[in-house]
Amino acid sequence: MGIEIWHIWIIVAIIFFILEIFSPTFLAASIAIGYISAGIFAHFDFGIKIQLIAFSLGTILSFLAVRPFMLRYAHKKNQHIKTNVEALIGKVGKVTIAIDNSKNQGRAMVEGDDWRAETEDDSIINVGEKIEVLKINSTILIVKLITKN
Repeated sequence: MGIEIWHIWIIVAIIFFILEIFSPTFLAASIAIGYISAGIFAHFDFGIKIQLIAFSLGTILSFLAVRPFMLRYAHKKNQHIKTNVEALIGKVGKVTIAIDNSKNQGRAMVEGDDWRAETEDDSIINVGEKIEVLKINSTILIVKLITKN
């Protein structure tokens, strides 16, 4: 038993699914779905005309129906994952050395690391008070006092 036409349809579909990994537009996957449709009809011994119609309809339907769904929910646009020090923004910490910009002093413990810290508004924050990281300037955390309610 040799290779049959439906095997070729399915092999090409697999190749297109692999190509989709490198171009997350769901275009190659839509074409792959068309190849699978044709492969199914070829497996049941439908003629080449029916296989081509199945390929065309499978591709068009998946492109029009599934692609918008996948682009909306599977591929998040402008997805930005915070890494390194950028991930500290918004984190809460504790002052270990009083923060006083006028004396050029201040340190805070955030996420287990000790950082040089300054306040954005030149206010003084005492040892033991909780702070929130607003931004990072080089290796210095710019923080604000978390007020007690």
